Amino acid sequence: MNSPDALIIGGGQAGLAAAHALRQHGLRPVILEAGAEAVGSWPRYYDSLTLFSPARFSSLPGLAFGGDPERYPHRDEVTDYLRRYATRLDADLRTDHRVSTVEHRAGRFDVTTTSGVELSAPLLIAATGSFNNPHRPALPGLDTFTGTVLHAGDYRAPNSLADKRIVVVGAGNSAVQIAVELAEHAHVTLATRERIRFAPQRPFGRDVHLWAKLTGADSLPIGPWLTNPPGQPVFDTGRYRTAITARRPDRRPMFTRLDGDRVHWSDGTTEPIEVLILATGYHPDLNYLTPLNTLAPSGKPDQRAGLSTTHPGLGYLGLEWQRILASNTLRGVGRDAAHLIPRLLRARARQLGRM
Repeated sequence: MNSPDALIIGGGQAGLAAAHALRQHGLRPVILEAGAEAVGSWPRYYDSLTLFSPARFSSLPGLAFGGDPERYPHRDEVTDYLRRYATRLDADLRTDHRVSTVEHRAGRFDVTTTSGVELSAPLLIAATGSFNNPHRPALPGLDTFTGTVLHAGDYRAPNSLADKRIVVVGAGNSAVQIAVELAEHAHVTLATRERIRFAPQRPFGRDVHLWAKLTGADSLPIGPWLTNPPGQPVFDTGRYRTAITARRPDRRPMFTRLDGDRVHWSDGTTEPIEVLILATGYHPDLNYLTPLNTLAPSGKPDQRAGLSTTHPGLGYLGLEWQRILASNTLRGVGRDAAHLIPRLLRARARQLGRM
């Protein structure tokens, strides 16, 4: 086979969107996916997960989601949709290819997988998301906590945690959804540093994403000045606010420390707990780019709207707050891909003009 025009690391929604955009420009990409199929992390999310956006707003370019456009697709529906998308995509998709390192030599990106496969291309798109790099904050006493510690990415269903004393840490959608679900089976507290910001899912009887599209808010570019973006609001039809108001689960200010199996609350009380669930988000999963010296100490890449500021020909897709509010979602990553690829090609052309 001839050398590919571009290499895409990651075969989830971001990688598939990147491949579609590259094919629209007549390029021949190779997608390197670490897993057995190109569905990203969707099969590993918790069982009850549904999208926050209706099906009509939740598709990638070139293939509608299908079914009732106003429904909120379930996790397994999204997985099936990505399978269909991958089979219809005219690109070289290689599964079970986990990338270990990327190096940059003579204007090309040399990629090595954990199995020793080596590939090279002038363009590289990092589209590996963040699910495999969960953020675990340095909470006082966490290292010596004697109970069970889970990240939201480890949680699947409430069955195995029934009747446990559980504290869920976080104030975002996943934290609230998991805590409310578990509260029907266990004694659960939701510990937050800030108040929970609820947003109506269907203001004036229509989904919030329709209003965001009509007003242009969903496509509003995020400027470089937004260095510390706010957390996502919790989209709610009323169920979650009602549950928390009824103290199922109860919400408390963040605890001050953990000690053995005990949690110390800010009001001075302590109690034993059995399970701590960290719904504290994720960091970009980009360790394979370490040889390029393009990552900040936080692990975030040096980029602007997905375009590398250190290496012409290098792009990113699927980063949170990359360019628009919806950058790391099904509804937004296709738009980011269509925006990124022409800029990536221009940056590469300028580099060649200087060589």
